Amino acid sequence: MGVWLLGATACGPKEGAGLERVRREGVLRWGADAQGGEPYVMEDPEHPGRYRGFEVELADALGRELGVRAECVQNDWSSLIPSLERGGSFDVAMNGMEILPSRAMRVLFTRPYYLFHLRLMARQDDTSLTGLESLRGRRVGTLANSQAWALLHGSGAQAIPYEGVQEPYIDLEQGRLDAVLMDDIIAQRYGMPRPGLRVVGDVGEGYYAIAVRPGEEDLRQALDDALDRIARSGELRAIFRRWDVDNAAEQRMVEWTQAQTREVLSHTSTSRLDWNQVRLFLQASLVTLGVSVGAMLLAIPLGLMLALGRLHGPKWVGALASVYVELLRGTPVILQLYVLYYGLAGVLRLGPLSAAILGLGLNYAAYEAEVYRAGMLAVPKGQLEAALALGMPTRLALRRVVIPQAFRVALPGVTNDFIALLKDSSLVSVISVVELTKRMTITAVDVRSWLLPGALCAVLYLAMSHPLSRLARALEAKLERA
Repeated sequence: MGVWLLGATACGPKEGAGLERVRREGVLRWGADAQGGEPYVMEDPEHPGRYRGFEVELADALGRELGVRAECVQNDWSSLIPSLERGGSFDVAMNGMEILPSRAMRVLFTRPYYLFHLRLMARQDDTSLTGLESLRGRRVGTLANSQAWALLHGSGAQAIPYEGVQEPYIDLEQGRLDAVLMDDIIAQRYGMPRPGLRVVGDVGEGYYAIAVRPGEEDLRQALDDALDRIARSGELRAIFRRWDVDNAAEQRMVEWTQAQTREVLSHTSTSRLDWNQVRLFLQASLVTLGVSVGAMLLAIPLGLMLALGRLHGPKWVGALASVYVELLRGTPVILQLYVLYYGLAGVLRLGPLSAAILGLGLNYAAYEAEVYRAGMLAVPKGQLEAALALGMPTRLALRRVVIPQAFRVALPGVTNDFIALLKDSSLVSVISVVELTKRMTITAVDVRSWLLPGALCAVLYLAMSHPLSRLARALEAKLERA
């Protein structure tokens, strides 16, 4: 362990290199995710390519104090800390970045610039939720790897992870969740305007701060000094007022001291990849396998019907089947999942697992249709004609003569599609399904390592796909002998 730490120190950034680099380049690059939306960081509709939000104004003020220009760099929120550690993309991370023990062990944090509260919301007609203690066993939506996420796990609730801030409140309205626990800024913008929802109460508080790469203490200190000047001059709260996020509690940010920063950052803890984490990986593997098998069971018969419709159905059936195949193959599956789960929520209320199976099944049916069509075209036309000449109806000839031979030709393609489906099932995390890849990303942040969780994830994927490949080869050999 000591050798590893020595090597990490030797390969890391030089002490004091951060501020020198920023001033030499004349720009402070800060990582954020515009998907978080108002009022943090969002694209400016009046100026394409530019951003607006209270953190954008804060970054501009910090850049001015450092004598450089501030530049926002788009990055997925869940990977802001790993991207910062890796280096090369941006100098600091600032996007509602909560001070958490797991993060404080990996990066440097500045003094806080905003105090937030964790706000619990439920449906108006659900009066059984009265506070944190009433969440045990309930489905509660929040952002993964956030302070709310940790609090929910400690309360015994079933925490459901989301990547966006609007989707949890949609699911709460639709009855897919029992409650949502988010920062009060998010609840105020996306939850409270919904008439069907109510505020249960605030159940905790935390701080937003700027994350700086380890070893760049000079940049962290320069940002601390800049934040202190902005806060004491009144500019910080003026920014908050412009974005309607100011309240009396923010006066604590004006009077903040270094001693308070040390107190907040002193509460650190460590996590490791233990048996409980492995058990969660195994559970997520079952979810991945269940979604994949369910989707394939839907895709195979639907794909066969589409192929038959294109080759042997009436012209209008063939035209509709062709439109379906081209539409589903020509648009991203993640878009189809969003439309199915969120876009059609008002007319088609599906649970996350049902939507995942249906979405992937409909998508892969388009690919299966092409595989089966190719298999049928590989069967000589003379065989179908001979069967018809012997008096067989078309349906019987297809079932007894064409489809069995086409299936043998299509089998390798179907096997490859199922293996691809196993991997594409990772996309269903966007509709709050915690499958294997999502579990890996959550665990990687918890244990502060991507190598071991990634390796375990790869082994489990291989364990699911390799037996299928062996089974398919055995079946192909059996059909060849027959």
